[in-house]
Amino acid sequence: MNLEEKFDILVNKMNFGHYDEVIFEANYLIKKFPKQEALYNLLALTYQAKGEHDKSIDLLNDALKRSKNNTNFLNNIGLGYYKKKDYIKAEGYFNEVLKLNPRFINTINNLAGLYNEINNAVESEKLYLKALSINNNVLETNYNYASFLKTLGRYSEAEKYFNKTLEINKDFTKAHKSLAMLKKYKKDDKYILSLEEKVKNKNLHKSNIKDLSFALGKVYEDIGEYKKSFEYIKTANDIKKRLSKFDIKSEIEFFEKIKEFHKNNKIENFPRNEDKKKIIFILGMPRTGTSLVEQIISSHNKVYGAGELPFLDQYFRRYLNNFSKQQNINEDLAKFKKNYLAMIEKMTKSEVITDKAPLNFRWIGLIKIIFPNAIIIHCKRDPLENSWSIYKNDFEGGMLFSNDVQDIANYYNIYQNLMNFWKNTFKKEIYDINYEDLINNSESKIREIINFSGLDWQDSCLEYYNNKKSIKTLSFNQARKPIYKDSLKGAAKYKNYIQDLENALSSSKVR
Repeated sequence: MNLEEKFDILVNKMNFGHYDEVIFEANYLIKKFPKQEALYNLLALTYQAKGEHDKSIDLLNDALKRSKNNTNFLNNIGLGYYKKKDYIKAEGYFNEVLKLNPRFINTINNLAGLYNEINNAVESEKLYLKALSINNNVLETNYNYASFLKTLGRYSEAEKYFNKTLEINKDFTKAHKSLAMLKKYKKDDKYILSLEEKVKNKNLHKSNIKDLSFALGKVYEDIGEYKKSFEYIKTANDIKKRLSKFDIKSEIEFFEKIKEFHKNNKIENFPRNEDKKKIIFILGMPRTGTSLVEQIISSHNKVYGAGELPFLDQYFRRYLNNFSKQQNINEDLAKFKKNYLAMIEKMTKSEVITDKAPLNFRWIGLIKIIFPNAIIIHCKRDPLENSWSIYKNDFEGGMLFSNDVQDIANYYNIYQNLMNFWKNTFKKEIYDINYEDLINNSESKIREIINFSGLDWQDSCLEYYNNKKSIKTLSFNQARKPIYKDSLKGAAKYKNYIQDLENALSSSKVR
């Protein structure tokens, strides 16, 4: 077998998630063929896929010593920093590549994605259009641009580019899943039959079946065939659970570590300077209305809606996992605060911003240390409705507890336990908003939210559905509509099929 054939086999292994095998074999081949640049890039991308971004960056920096100004190496170093959410360094590397080769499509796409993540939609779209003008038959460009258009509510344009993606590769199942979520389907829609035919293909990888099954779960819900919908949703979740190998015990232990950190480390000397920016953290379990609440608040002309910022989670999880008593906590947190505010400054000059990453509920203690004047809005929802909404949706890049009913119930339990811990600590500094109350008593609850946020009243907050900000979450469609009550009893449609979920919630003492 020649090197090219071995390389193709490794690429397939990486695509199917066999990362350790690829790392072992690629390292062996690099020793044997040290001048083969493609092997370095493959190994670096495999490290990134496994979440080992520093290893990826170190490998490519070493490779650059032997191949200065290699655009592939520079691009993939930038990609490593991008995946670490170090956007400033990533942007620097991407721009370095484009100075060397202004038509390097991979980097144009990566930089467009970066600008989209920091909510610079204008520059992001310019870059996507530039990439399309160079070559409009690149799958990644069409798919990424379609996804970008979807976040802005430009659905007909998004549909066009998702379909173009499928013209390039009819088996790119992520595009099918995105199309399914884009609109409400009717019973006679031929697209449903085409999805059914595709999912029967025995040559599909499990991850592709997962995408198609989530898509079919959604379209069968649209047409009221709830038994079929549930069967596909369960199939998709069972596949994802097996592929992820997630163990809820690690999350239970980590939540205990969070509480122990705050019990054992009394941080009293952190600088209490008045921050120039007021940050409103909107948090809670996913699918509890966090996107809707952000749409409401960011409809105020003094507020910039930053969406789900990843910085707290990226930093604090790593910080707590590696924490030792010898560390200077004040110094560490002050450095993080500076970096966080620097990223915010790149997004907006507004003095009031929202950060609506739901799982930030884990970091309330650290938030209140670093930003003592931060506003904390905690979104809640009926446990069964919340849990079912989590189970039936596919979350990209995390939320691995969402694919098993017992995992969801256990996670819900440790979430409630941690929230009780924070409320005992911070008393009245956390505002609870129940999703059901917001839907049933919308005007009075919206006025409460705006008042708690320390903002003057503006009627635009009642007309949040006119807000044109980007929405990158699964609620991209619902949060652009006036409040409607159909979402309150979503689980009731599946009452004959979700007894396992109800039992799991009951046995986990979720209230």
